[in-house]
Amino acid sequence: MRPRPGDGIVSATGPRHEETRTTTTTTTPGTAARPAPATGPDLLRKVLRIDGWSTAAFGVLMLAGGKPLSAPLGIPTAWSTPIGLAMPGGAAALALIAGCPRIPIGPTTAVIAGNTLSSAALLLLTLSHLLPLTPLGTAFLLIGAVVVAVYAALEYVGLRRYLRTAPGQN
Repeated sequence: MRPRPGDGIVSATGPRHEETRTTTTTTTPGTAARPAPATGPDLLRKVLRIDGWSTAAFGVLMLAGGKPLSAPLGIPTAWSTPIGLAMPGGAAALALIAGCPRIPIGPTTAVIAGNTLSSAALLLLTLSHLLPLTPLGTAFLLIGAVVVAVYAALEYVGLRRYLRTAPGQN
């Protein structure tokens, strides 16, 4: 069988010379090969929602697992309980912000600042030796710091895109 333009490539394989057809995809100049990046509102809402759900999950983990995780992590329950109690409130705030028809700039900026400060606090807490952290606890807090910093960065990027696509928002 002879290949025709646009049909792909025809080849014979195996002992019985079965035909296989491979289709190739080409793009014309100016055509995006990847999906377009998420627009400001889409990216910002998505990251705020994911941040909210993970904040709620972390709160539940700290409340329900505070006592059993205290020994392996070295985080006293006197620390994990208040942190766990605060997280659902933060998660609810994130859900409210993400659910607004027009994402409010002030509260979103506060979320970014809060995440940035939380990331720094987790790093300082790890390095200060204020808590009797185990190696697993140190890794736990360092991973938490990185995750929160990533949320802050993605929310910042999302807010910048949002401000470009929706000028005059407050």
